[in-house]
Amino acid sequence: MGLSNPLSRLASGRVVVVGDVMADHYVSGGVARVSDEAPVPILKVRDDRWTPGGAANVAANIEALGGEAVLIGVTGDDETASHLRRSIGGLATHLLTDGQRRTTLKTRYMGGQHQMLRVDREDAHPIGPDVEERLILKTSALLPGAGALILSDYAKGVLTDRVISALIEEANRQGILVMVDPKRQEWRGYAGARLITPNRKELQLATGLSCDDDQACAEAAASASRLTGADILLTRSERGMSLFRRDHAPFHIAAEAREVFDVSGAGDTVVATLALGVAAGLDLTDAVRIANVAAGVVVGKRGTATVSRDELSRHLHLSPDQTFQNPIALGEAVRVREQWRRDGLTVGFTNGCFDIIHPGHVALIAHAAASCDRLIVALNTDASVKRLKGDSRPVQSQEARARVIDQMKGVSLVMFFDDDTPLSLIQALLPDLLIKGADYTEDQIVGADVVRNHGGQVLRVHLVEGQSTTRIIRDAGQGSP
Repeated sequence: MGLSNPLSRLASGRVVVVGDVMADHYVSGGVARVSDEAPVPILKVRDDRWTPGGAANVAANIEALGGEAVLIGVTGDDETASHLRRSIGGLATHLLTDGQRRTTLKTRYMGGQHQMLRVDREDAHPIGPDVEERLILKTSALLPGAGALILSDYAKGVLTDRVISALIEEANRQGILVMVDPKRQEWRGYAGARLITPNRKELQLATGLSCDDDQACAEAAASASRLTGADILLTRSERGMSLFRRDHAPFHIAAEAREVFDVSGAGDTVVATLALGVAAGLDLTDAVRIANVAAGVVVGKRGTATVSRDELSRHLHLSPDQTFQNPIALGEAVRVREQWRRDGLTVGFTNGCFDIIHPGHVALIAHAAASCDRLIVALNTDASVKRLKGDSRPVQSQEARARVIDQMKGVSLVMFFDDDTPLSLIQALLPDLLIKGADYTEDQIVGADVVRNHGGQVLRVHLVEGQSTTRIIRDAGQGSP
């Protein structure tokens, strides 16, 4: 399949999403010490944010890809529901209120970039008959014109057997594909769906069969198909995805090679991308390919996140592990940085000559990369290094230095600057985090005021003692300081 054209068709897809909506709440800060009262870390909170979760995240992913999502669910009459509605924004949303239950809330406490604790507040009892009836009537009224119906079943009580059966029957009557993202262990209620999208654990629990290798997965999928009549798209984490269709050979696709930061909501992204692709008229295997790429993108983000169509397009057009060609020009870097901002990613920036890479450089970049989602490294050009260090420098050309930095783990983007300082780059890119060695005081760090004035932070990293390019050159007798 040529993957350059299908994305333009996604805007024509309309998908109805029904299921368990929830609010994801992230409380972020720093940990500086352990409590005197108990051996637990103290989190000094800097900020918190709310994002749509569960079925709401599925709908948000569809909208981010340019499709039309219609979200239907049930909330309590509480403050969490208000936060959820605000986080959903402009989605076409039909949330029924049930005063007898609370809105599902997942609160994650983040120390730096690491999750310390998750606290869940929820009522998972089944909705009552009157709410079931309202949900069925509302969905049936909104189904006409849809290309797919997603049942996002997080086993929180909204998708009861009655609701599932009625919606599958109505969608099939209207000729609308039904896709189920399952969390319950008993799958008989999904009978009549066209496609079910479990991960390995979910398929294993539903069938009682192992999913350790291709053959075992095929046998478990066949068992699930006999039970439900549905095809199975199995997500297999680092092994990619496998599509098992009756009367077809299995279709296996390798995982996209990316660094994994967070798998929260990755299944939502897969089912959203897959359903939208099918609703837009793509072949199922082509939609699986695109969904696989989308999964590879979203696990590179922290927290529950979405994938935009522009972002997905860049990944589809370029190699699996890189979205642009490094080193990158400033204009393109600004465009990429703005996309990262829209995707909710924290962007870090550091700079230097990086003439001969030594353990100090490695430690600095490793610390910087661990402190943000995407790291930009700016290198002095050869002319700039020469002005700063003398005629004998640099030892390596700017192209050679850029190639080495580009291969270092955690580096997302590499660029050059010809001035003596990177101030113009910092002003154009406005990173969230500016990283330099601790041998600089904060008032000596170029661009620190620019970053702070835009709500960012400055991070000073302790250096590896005794490590410098100048010292290496001197000790090797290869040139003067």
